[in-house]
Amino acid sequence: MNGTGTGLGTDPNPTPHPGAEDPTRSVIVVGCGPTGLLLAGDLAAAGVPVTLVEKRPHKISNLSRAIVVHARTLELLDARGLADEVESLGRRLDRMNLFTRLTVEFDTLPSRFKHLLVLPQYEIEPILERRAVAAGVRFRYETEVTGLSQDDEGVTVVTRGADGTTESLRAAYVVGTDGMRSTVRGAIGLPFPGRSVIRSVLLADVRLAQPPENILSVHSRGDAFVFFASFGDGYYRIVAWDRRRDTSESEPLDLEEVRQTVRAAAGHDFGMHDARWLSRFHSDERQAPSYRVGRVFLAGDAAHVHTPAGGQGMNIGMQDAANLSWKLASVLQGRADDSLLDTYQAERHPVGTEAMRSSGVIVRLAMAKHPWTRGMRAALTATLNTVTPIRRKLALQISGISVKYPAPDGAHRLVGARVADVKLEGGRLYEVLRGGRFVLITPEDCRDKTGLEDRLAVDRRTDRGSAGRTTVLVRPDGYVAWAADAPGLPAIEAAVEEHLGERISLAR
Repeated sequence: MNGTGTGLGTDPNPTPHPGAEDPTRSVIVVGCGPTGLLLAGDLAAAGVPVTLVEKRPHKISNLSRAIVVHARTLELLDARGLADEVESLGRRLDRMNLFTRLTVEFDTLPSRFKHLLVLPQYEIEPILERRAVAAGVRFRYETEVTGLSQDDEGVTVVTRGADGTTESLRAAYVVGTDGMRSTVRGAIGLPFPGRSVIRSVLLADVRLAQPPENILSVHSRGDAFVFFASFGDGYYRIVAWDRRRDTSESEPLDLEEVRQTVRAAAGHDFGMHDARWLSRFHSDERQAPSYRVGRVFLAGDAAHVHTPAGGQGMNIGMQDAANLSWKLASVLQGRADDSLLDTYQAERHPVGTEAMRSSGVIVRLAMAKHPWTRGMRAALTATLNTVTPIRRKLALQISGISVKYPAPDGAHRLVGARVADVKLEGGRLYEVLRGGRFVLITPEDCRDKTGLEDRLAVDRRTDRGSAGRTTVLVRPDGYVAWAADAPGLPAIEAAVEEHLGERISLAR
């Protein structure tokens, strides 16, 4: 996909960036949240030179809104050797209560992580940052993007530092992970259609004298709703809203207003006190029509935003990063054609759309205004609680486990599906994936027939837990690239060549 996008003002005589990497092989990531950190760390670990540009000073903010890590994101962190540390910091929750009556259960998920994890974004970012630093990512904090242009060979990004110095950075590709108000998205001329769904939502981190029974729960009554989540340190995150209080975000917020809103939604204020953070925000549903324009990509909130219901926002962004990173590395290292990058749009755009839909349904049910819509909510929650398959489907969707990517016509039924953490000869699949390589899983021991481990970016293991005859080629992000039932060696050779760009021979 070729194209040109130019936006913002540019300095006619920018200062060259000192010590820049080969621009034909490098990537610039703009935005240092979880999405950008994961993406940059992946690329650097794969040997791609990466510069991460962030306009904020170098510090981790404790004012982040994201507080939930879902099972699929934990699997991706596991594939990077980070899940155990993340799990040690958070609070596991095997079910989530919505509208008091509806329970979404995660303890039956087909995953090593049969729960969601309550852990604020500011606890996750340092872990991702340490990995990125160790992998060799070049960080440029207090650096603002002021211009961007691209041509057939690469992208030029003009930046301004804290001292006003203007510099020009050059790379083969640029990824904007710079949030809802993305400068990169504006620079390539992409709209961000959608609308504000809820205005004047209250955020508060407080202590509670009478904590709710559950670690994470949602209550609604009349014109108000409230979401509770325990941080495990005595503080609770509260997200509250009252239809009757439409206040500008610029208006100051005090603890008494939060108390009143929580009382309206839950019947009492749980004895809240000692607020360490109070804020207002509005919640939007927006999505860029394309996640790619030429050599520039969008990921995370720069590409899509939706209501916080279900806690999917940060998770979807990190999953975007995991999808894009291995594809960029494959193209830059000559193992794949540039057309591989078009699959990022085809695979991730529908996921963002579905997240907007599912979170929108939850928040609209919570916002139900008329008696008939509240009656519909009561009937729906009663149905979901009694129909196990529907409730299970909801858990799979919210957790990210159910995501399946489109497959070519005639492909095996498994192509595009997420692969569970199966036991392999060399360990668990997600341990093997830590090498950032494709994994060939075959029910037969092929050690005497191939030198794949030495010659290709493929790690072949024997699946001891499978009685079937299916051979599966797993992508670095844990999805099936190719599968076949009882294939011969020529079929495996052809699949590996197609997906890794190298000709091989498995015969002795």
